[in-house]
Amino acid sequence: MRGWRIVVVAALAATLAASGCGTPKKHEQAVADLVAQADAAPTPRLDWAPCQEKTLSKLQCATAAVPVDYAHPDGPTLGLALVRQPATDQSRRIGTLFTAAGGPGGSGIHWASTGPMFPGEIARRFDVVTFDQRGVGRSSPVRCFADAEAEQRFWAGASIPPVNAEQEAAQARFSRDLSANCAANSAALLPHLTTVDAARDLDLLRRAVGDKRLTYEGGSYASYLGEVYGAVFGDRVRALSLSSMIDPDAYTSDTRAEVAAAATGTDEVLSEFFRLCAQAGQSRCAFASPGKAPADPIGQIRSDQKASDGADLRARDLALLDRLRQGPVVVGEGEHAQTVSYATVISPHTLMLYDPKDGWPALAQLLTELERGAAGNPDVVRAILDANAVPPGFLDSFTAISCADNTFPREPEQWPTMAKELDTDDATFSSFWLYLRQPCASWPTPPGDYPQRYAGPWILRSDVPALLFNNRFDPVTPLTAARKAQQALVNARLVVVEGGYGHDTTVDCTRRLQERYLIDQQLPAPGATCKADRAPFTD
Repeated sequence: MRGWRIVVVAALAATLAASGCGTPKKHEQAVADLVAQADAAPTPRLDWAPCQEKTLSKLQCATAAVPVDYAHPDGPTLGLALVRQPATDQSRRIGTLFTAAGGPGGSGIHWASTGPMFPGEIARRFDVVTFDQRGVGRSSPVRCFADAEAEQRFWAGASIPPVNAEQEAAQARFSRDLSANCAANSAALLPHLTTVDAARDLDLLRRAVGDKRLTYEGGSYASYLGEVYGAVFGDRVRALSLSSMIDPDAYTSDTRAEVAAAATGTDEVLSEFFRLCAQAGQSRCAFASPGKAPADPIGQIRSDQKASDGADLRARDLALLDRLRQGPVVVGEGEHAQTVSYATVISPHTLMLYDPKDGWPALAQLLTELERGAAGNPDVVRAILDANAVPPGFLDSFTAISCADNTFPREPEQWPTMAKELDTDDATFSSFWLYLRQPCASWPTPPGDYPQRYAGPWILRSDVPALLFNNRFDPVTPLTAARKAQQALVNARLVVVEGGYGHDTTVDCTRRLQERYLIDQQLPAPGATCKADRAPFTD
């Protein structure tokens, strides 16, 4: 592996020079300070015991005490909630595989409650441990309201994204109020929610289980947690298996570019959704049935395009969204009718693209019922919207952690201008991604603006390169971001899932490659690809 070390050292020097981050010595001292603060913290004691909840009954639970503020490692602590799936072959156990949830704001423990965390040889050879990151779920969650009812009521008043000047002004007030509420209810926690803090927690957990080096798996935002850990604790990495990649430079230092890339990815996948829906036909994709939209509402669609690329379906969708921008749509009639606003629809419209197996058919059904209006089925609409609603508690944590890591102007009133700059014909959903983080413009940042925050370089200085996976068509972490992440890490190998749709890269091929990497530290050949196991809208 000496060749990797030469390449990494040369790339680090070049990156520091190009980025203006100062001399390598200055950067190394900053990283050393972050590491030293973590090393000064006591190793948490993990008292594993059978989990008491029925959905976790096959797992073991523990709580790890970690410093709230790593600048004061012997100061107040918070409890990280952990669950463990013990290795089934203890005689051949390699160590612990840590895995984390995405978001930010996702709960690893909730994910663990849905079934086995890892099957097969990985489950036999590793204890698998997941956790709720600080500020999330059961690990000192961010609290912005007095109770759940107040939280629900507040978020119900959001217009993300706003569609007119009145809503833009109201949303600016909403973002300021959210920031003030979070500061009032979580003042002691908010300054300590950067991903660097989470990465140092992860290193304490590595020490707590007795592993000399970290074995880690994470996708989406959890890939960024792995990137941060690798940049700060590279010499303590055994293996990093990351998927659905975040571009760490854009995410941390140019978040508007990250939003634009995510929106372009959403739009690209949406085009594929319509193309494949048209090919599948109405028996497999409800929205492929004839609609009632005005003829060619986006202008001069060629007839030869309509059957092949779903342009007519896209035109109907654009007409429907335009109708919703003008005012709510009522589905059904009478007392059971469902009134649906643009803000209510745009979130599931975006997020259901994550899941081609269940989300895509549901999205097709939702669009069909909305288009039918009074003749539509309100029960179907209610069920789909309820199943895809984002919990307010997730949004509180998402906002707090994003604002600790991201870079945005400090004026909420600039958001409409930024949205106009980002909204192009090929990025329909940029306003949605942008307005989710509008509270960052008025966020109560600590003195010194998160002095522990890490902004690169991202080069992984470990003996074994990281293994990265990304779908060819991902609606939020597009392939362009994965390629940039690979370039930033330098010491990494990227596997693209060709024909892969959505936000989950798990297919038979990636399982096999991940297994060999995590267990034997074997990498696939450069340029290796996988193929998706199934296409959307197929049985």
